[in-house]
Amino acid sequence: MAQWYQLQQIDTKFLEQVHQLYDDSFPMEIRQYLAQWLEAQDWEHASTNISVATILFHGLLSQLDDQYSRFSLECNFLLQHNIRKSKRNLQDHFQEDPLQMAMIINNCLREESKVLANAQTYNQNQMGCTQSTVMLDKQKELDMRVRDVEKRALEVEQEIKSLEDLQDEYDFKYKTVQSRENEHNGLAQNELKQEKMILKNMLISLDLKRKAIVQKIAELLNATEHTQSALISEELVEWKQRQQIACIGGPPNACLDQLQNWLTCIAKSLQQVRQQLKKLEELEQKLTYEFDPITHNKQALQERTQALFKQIIQSSFVVERQPCMPTHPQRPLVLKTGVQFTVKLRLLVKLQELNYQLKVKALFDKDVNEKNTVKGFRKFNILGTHTKVMNMEESTNGCLAAEFRHLQLKEQKNAGSRTNEGPLIVTEELHSLSFETQLCQPGLVVDLETASLPIVVISNVSQLPSGWASILWYNMLTTETKNLSFFLNPPAARWVQLADVLSWQFSSVTKRGLNMEQLTMLGEKLLGPNPSSGDDLIPWTRFCKENLNEKNFPFWLWIEGILELIKKHLLCLWNDGRIEGFISKERERGLLKEKSPGTFLLRFSESSREGAITFTWVERSQNEPQFHAVEPYTKRELSAVTFPDIIRSYKVMAAENIPENPLRFLYPDIPKDMAFGKYYSRTKEAPEPMDQDGPKGTGYIKTELISVSEVHPSRLQTTEHLLPMSPEEFDEVTRLVGPDEFDTVMCSYNS
Repeated sequence: MAQWYQLQQIDTKFLEQVHQLYDDSFPMEIRQYLAQWLEAQDWEHASTNISVATILFHGLLSQLDDQYSRFSLECNFLLQHNIRKSKRNLQDHFQEDPLQMAMIINNCLREESKVLANAQTYNQNQMGCTQSTVMLDKQKELDMRVRDVEKRALEVEQEIKSLEDLQDEYDFKYKTVQSRENEHNGLAQNELKQEKMILKNMLISLDLKRKAIVQKIAELLNATEHTQSALISEELVEWKQRQQIACIGGPPNACLDQLQNWLTCIAKSLQQVRQQLKKLEELEQKLTYEFDPITHNKQALQERTQALFKQIIQSSFVVERQPCMPTHPQRPLVLKTGVQFTVKLRLLVKLQELNYQLKVKALFDKDVNEKNTVKGFRKFNILGTHTKVMNMEESTNGCLAAEFRHLQLKEQKNAGSRTNEGPLIVTEELHSLSFETQLCQPGLVVDLETASLPIVVISNVSQLPSGWASILWYNMLTTETKNLSFFLNPPAARWVQLADVLSWQFSSVTKRGLNMEQLTMLGEKLLGPNPSSGDDLIPWTRFCKENLNEKNFPFWLWIEGILELIKKHLLCLWNDGRIEGFISKERERGLLKEKSPGTFLLRFSESSREGAITFTWVERSQNEPQFHAVEPYTKRELSAVTFPDIIRSYKVMAAENIPENPLRFLYPDIPKDMAFGKYYSRTKEAPEPMDQDGPKGTGYIKTELISVSEVHPSRLQTTEHLLPMSPEEFDEVTRLVGPDEFDTVMCSYNS
């Protein structure tokens, strides 16, 4: 969407900032009339290059002339007047200094972009206000609950100190009374009775204080349990679900630091309670009595505290970064035998006393047996250093972590190797990588275990696309982490789910996902024309196994081929929105039929498994539109010549057998060179006549071949794919055209 159009949709208070950017030297009318053309130029480069600035200055005047002619046809005399006035003002201001004009326009566009970004951020904040408020309120509530647990633990600490002081005082008085009682001094009997009464009252106070402390510890554990449950059952579960989405290209997962802070606070409070209960036990050993609340409650409180502490430690042991081969960072959970992979573990309870105390061991397919897995599954051994000690990372927040960097898998060929009895293909087998460690503290032993998300193990890189399809399907449809038999009966996906995942595949490796129109075309390929709703179901076999319509490859492998083509050969064009991409032929013709002759668009071929791109343009014959498409270009052609250079140099045979380029405007109406100029290969200046040696003085002139279609489109009524000329036909064209026009067919330049 054009920047100028987007600006017109923003809030009024931001529009005022846009108005302030324009004045008489460069009025807003010109920005309005020439919005698309202005945004297609490289004004930043022009603002530092007088030659480019001069070309753009005259180009701008030419565009105004075109606008003047259009308004003339519309009989809009007022707009004609404004155009003429604007052109005259531009000439007065910038005829002698086009560089200044380029700087002004560059600054306006840059400032517009800032205003637009601010406005969009504001709108997003407003639109997501309710959701953000709910999330913020939830975080605030959790924060308050964690702080409440810390506060209660501190209060109990102070109460126990007060109890200890009172008990010391009681103990001292008790021993004093006993000593005086042994003196048999009759004169002191009344005083002795009074002191015994004081001791009795002190004992009552001690009992009340002990009961109050026991009650406060019980209430503290209640508050701890509720808060801990929210953190483990809700926050941690949601994080794991977000991690699944992030693994398959979705939005990046939120940082664990906040969750770690909360869980650490709770764990520290529980450690504090454990120490407090030990202190109460010491006080009980010094002084106890019938119905002592410490004696009656200490075991239950200790067991409950131990259970909560075990739970929080065990739940906090997570896989922070799922297994992934460094060679394929955007395809986690697909591992190739013999290739190293990495995985990172983290304990979300940060206690200094645990540093270097936890030794983690990695295990593959632990506890998998014939009961809970599928017959015929392959078995693997882990090679490399599969034990690591967790330590505090040196980072701002620090965390207790262990990262395995040199693990790899090797299939057990002799024992348990795959047989033909297995119902699943290799890329549908799901495996598990698990990790074990043990926490040992005085009076406490806690076994910790966690597991990765299910893994697909491949033995050949050609299996990677199918393996990744399995990872996509699993993590899109289930939150279970150990359902290794998932593909025995894989559920169908709703189109609305799959559409998001497909878009993520593009946005995760490029700067641009899929828009609604592109997704609609893909939905029709899977569901047929006119799908009823986003809840239409797509079976696993249709996505990844069944051939696409009458093709000899499935839908996913077609998408995968296009993704590879974009990453290796079309990334800039895709990121900048130059490629329409996924569009049906009917929709393509609907877009082009009313456009000027030579208007073209770029789309992906539907007939190539490995990924291919083509362009279609419109011509007119007797005022009827005719559409022409070239044979698609695959990675083989694009490895030799870039696609922008193909578009720049493409020719068809015109009248009198003279090649001409039929491509004039990228849809909707951007001049071809403006749309693709910055992607063209930079050719060197023409060599001097006596300096045309090729590489290393061979004496040859270096040549560059271009695509030429052998038949002019005017001779073809229903042309679908125009084929490039054969070498023999190309030689014949060069002979017929002659040396004067030879450069239209072959570009010669000095190496």
